[in-house]
Amino acid sequence: MAAPGLDPQAPLGVFDSGLGGLTVVRALLEALPEERILYLGDTARVPYGTRSAETVIRYARGSARVLTERGIKALIVACNTVSAVALDMLRAELDVPVVGVVDPGASAGVAAADALAAEQGALPRIGVLGTAGTIASGAYPRAVGRLSTRHEVVAEPAPLLVPLVEEGWFDGEVPELAVRRYLEPLLEGGAGVVVLGCTHYPLLYDTIARVAAEIAGHAVPVVDSAHATAQAVAALLAEGRIPASPVGAPGARLELLVTDLPQSFQIVSSRFLGHEALAVHQVDIAPT
Repeated sequence: MAAPGLDPQAPLGVFDSGLGGLTVVRALLEALPEERILYLGDTARVPYGTRSAETVIRYARGSARVLTERGIKALIVACNTVSAVALDMLRAELDVPVVGVVDPGASAGVAAADALAAEQGALPRIGVLGTAGTIASGAYPRAVGRLSTRHEVVAEPAPLLVPLVEEGWFDGEVPELAVRRYLEPLLEGGAGVVVLGCTHYPLLYDTIARVAAEIAGHAVPVVDSAHATAQAVAALLAEGRIPASPVGAPGARLELLVTDLPQSFQIVSSRFLGHEALAVHQVDIAPT
């Protein structure tokens, strides 16, 4: 049953440190055509992945407060770093369902590894690219371990990828050199599947897939958690744990909030979401 007092017509709240969570937003818009989404990009404090766990928890609490004060019916944490270190805190403190991206991403990685094993007869390791904070937390090995004890995880921090994405450098020599630097040790460590353990990284998907294939000598499955997260939210709606919006409910499908640089965010977000630019509103996060 859905938590009492949740308004079915309220939006789903989604937040990330910046642009990357729009990969989750796009997947939600495609999977849940009746739902409204309120997105917050904490662009004044990006990136989260290089911060301490204590700082990430403080940032997460502030971002969640901005969204819950606007009356959301669920919170989707479209940030692997926050999902890794602050999800339990958010679930304990908030009165709405909270969904992270690590567990869906781990599940998708296990499925991809199992599919390769069925074809090749050997179970590959699951490689994870992530921010320094996500990798240091050990969140993906723990999540994979909860699903299966047969799968091994190798991980590589990739701190330069978030700034590249935030600057709009999705392809070209510089992103390719950075991606190669991070993929080489991952694939040399036996990874047969690459999980993008940061929601910024899918904007580099084509570069990552191409460079991985060049290093390995064959195509390497590259997994991002956006679609898996959208399916996890869809399951909660189907189960009634989040009240579903009625068909044809009024209101804008998507509203975008940022804590800094709304104009540059608007340009990049419209390019990625694949439709005309939406208004982007700047908000402040009060200190906690």
